[in-house]
Amino acid sequence: MTNPPTNLGPHSVYLDQWLECAPFEKQLGLKILQAEQGHSILTLPFRAEFANGGNLLHGGALVSLADATAVIAIKSLLTPWTHFGTINMQVEFIRPVLQGVVTARCNVHQIEERLWQAEVMLEDDQQIKVMTMKAIFKISKRRLQQHATV
Repeated sequence: MTNPPTNLGPHSVYLDQWLECAPFEKQLGLKILQAEQGHSILTLPFRAEFANGGNLLHGGALVSLADATAVIAIKSLLTPWTHFGTINMQVEFIRPVLQGVVTARCNVHQIEERLWQAEVMLEDDQQIKVMTMKAIFKISKRRLQQHATV
């Protein structure tokens, strides 16, 4: 079942369909729960194929969740086809994740004309903080090309 469209900046999207254009995030099993006014919430389920040798959720999966959560929060404020990328990221791993679902919450704000700052907190399904991330994103001077659908 598809959730109703959510306002995402100046346009609307179906949250469970946004990741269709992001195959890596889709492969991780990310789900968008909320995206509005510079705030977003995404989840990532623990899956055995994303565990490291110690049966802990791999840090790369957690960082990918945090980065995607920040991207969605920024997209909730920018016009469609605005191109931007992560230019700086600081991560603090606090506790390991052994099972369950990780929830990421992000707030973003503009710090310069083309720079946005994101602060992301990840919690396990016991609501215990497992990781934080601060990142800076830069808006490109060029706009993305809209791809024609076949």
